[in-house]
Amino acid sequence: MRRKRGAEMLVVDVNRENFEYDVHAIVQAFYPEEQVKVLTPETGEEKRSLLQEKIRFRIREEGDSVLCTLDDREYCWKAEGEKEGFKRFLYLTLSQMTGRTLPWGNLTGIRPTKIAYGMLDQGKSEEEIVDFYRQKYFVSKEKARLSVDIARRERTLLAGIRHGEKTPTDSGSECSDPVEGYSLYIGIPFCPTTCLYCSFTSFPVSGYRKKVDSYIDCLIREMEYAAEAYRDKILDCVYIGGGTPTTLEVEQLDRLLTNLKRLFDFSTVKEFTVEAGRADSITEEKLRTLYRHGVDRISVNPQTMKQETLDLIGRKASVAQVEEAYARARRIGFDNINMDLILGLPGESAEDVRRTVDRIVELGPDSLTVHSLAVKRASRLSQWVQENGVSMLCNTDETMEIAARGAERLGLVPYYLYRQKNMSGNFENVGYAREGKAGLYNILIMEEKQTIIAVGAGSISKRVHPDGLIERCENVKDVDSFIERIDEMIERKRKLLED
Repeated sequence: MRRKRGAEMLVVDVNRENFEYDVHAIVQAFYPEEQVKVLTPETGEEKRSLLQEKIRFRIREEGDSVLCTLDDREYCWKAEGEKEGFKRFLYLTLSQMTGRTLPWGNLTGIRPTKIAYGMLDQGKSEEEIVDFYRQKYFVSKEKARLSVDIARRERTLLAGIRHGEKTPTDSGSECSDPVEGYSLYIGIPFCPTTCLYCSFTSFPVSGYRKKVDSYIDCLIREMEYAAEAYRDKILDCVYIGGGTPTTLEVEQLDRLLTNLKRLFDFSTVKEFTVEAGRADSITEEKLRTLYRHGVDRISVNPQTMKQETLDLIGRKASVAQVEEAYARARRIGFDNINMDLILGLPGESAEDVRRTVDRIVELGPDSLTVHSLAVKRASRLSQWVQENGVSMLCNTDETMEIAARGAERLGLVPYYLYRQKNMSGNFENVGYAREGKAGLYNILIMEEKQTIIAVGAGSISKRVHPDGLIERCENVKDVDSFIERIDEMIERKRKLLED
């Protein structure tokens, strides 16, 4: 019997509030094989007593100085610049202690391309932006240039998206109120099974078959409200995600799409995406239903082409099923197919990644989204890591480069980028696409340039005001609660969209 080995624990004790997130993110990035816990003045007595003896790293604010002690080595920082200054000090201290640098430096809590996007809008040059990334956040030159490259591409792609431009009045001398564009997200929170790494709102469809029709009824009610509330606005993108939307039966999928097309004006829609996702949920009839309703972009997501890994992470679709689902979609006529990969999955080596990428190149998708595995607290992977150790998860410069070169071989260029907490190797998620095949919705959701109305359990609507203010409204995650409280969900949207 194999002996389980848990991850080592590194407990950090901080004597001031509001630094917990940044401390955890930076320390975890430097010590990826350890389970990092942060104690603050707000930590409960029970938790503190359990972890007190395991404290190895102390951060103390004393007057105008901050003292950091790790394993009896002490470093001092003069408290200038508050949090940003502290993050710089902590990064440099840990870099000196470990002899390592991080590709994204001390950049936490900020979407990398958002910085570049804003500076390009200010007329800054590429060199000025790269210098800013490097001097303020210690980001590597390669990652800084990647951020600028993607931000430039995003700006071009979003040039045709309405952000509230003015329209002439009949006299031509004045402008009427802005014509606001928006996008629509529809959440299907059901999956064939829940993957080891997943923390999204998803429920095994086998246990909810009798409730799916009621769930769709509630989706239609939410859509009816949204269509009426935004009847004078311009719908740019529609994205049906999950979960796995293709877990719906053909008749249910058809009913949902028929009502969607009945309620909303699709004459302005630039992109209509459905995540087919799991190959074990894709059938010829479902693909034909999507195609008949005008879906022009789908995802068929292998995550890896190594069967042993698929079995380990609980993704029941086989490699052969992935290849067949992709071939079916092509035969039916889909000409914009995305595939997702995850780097850093348990036990996978660089050679495993190379074989996966080679097979993806042979298939030839129109876009490729490369994820660096993130260990989410709400996923079963978090427990798996505690039992098996983080060393089983390995993402490196080499594997990221293998994926990037694969995208290049396919003629794809990077068009969007984002990062998450606890990402393997402190890397990033990058979307690559052919000319004309980039996912506009992906950019909109990341750059927060447009209002997104989201319907369904666990979905989050975001209203973007002309002055840049962003308001959010979240639906309950539990399917039963969502169905029972649908009137409340609609009322929440009313307050968000109409106040």
